Amino acid sequence: MIRIARPDDAAAVHAIYAPSVTHGAATFETVLPGVTAMRERIVARLAHYPWLVWESDGEVLAYAYASRFRERAAYDWIAETSIYVREDAGRRGIARRLYGVLLETMRLQGINQAVGVITLPGEASVRLHETMGFAPAGVWRQSGYKLGRWWDVGVWQKTLQTPPEHPAPVTPFELLHDAGELKRLLAGEA
Repeated sequence: MIRIARPDDAAAVHAIYAPSVTHGAATFETVLPGVTAMRERIVARLAHYPWLVWESDGEVLAYAYASRFRERAAYDWIAETSIYVREDAGRRGIARRLYGVLLETMRLQGINQAVGVITLPGEASVRLHETMGFAPAGVWRQSGYKLGRWWDVGVWQKTLQTPPEHPAPVTPFELLHDAGELKRLLAGEA
């Protein structure tokens, strides 16, 4: 089941994220944020962007969210995406389905472009993004130092919809939260 994240998902989300912080390079965060900080991140992000979880038998197995790409107002119609799957839940199609719902939710908000930022080589992430229709948009060479080495970061971009000549403001996620189209999407009916 795909649903909107809740503050009480913070412990499960933190547990999924922790291996990427402590012994992985999928994130350049180097200190575990803690459950309280994760709860605050979920709450803060949901005001403007979607944060979705994949739940099975009462357990959160994956999460995906969008976030602001850059601070300038002209960037309002592009957002960065992130997805994390619990280590023991991979290779079940969860990431593709969850990511697909996230991208469609962003489109419903009026976001035109999604950007995935991937620590390279990151074969699984590259494969997921390209399967989802993202195209390579550039590489930032030796941009992060973690685990005793320098890492390149690749940028992948996907057009969610053709940008209109005069765009309406992006709908904050909190206003879309109860919309019928979003409910159908989360239920797998869209």
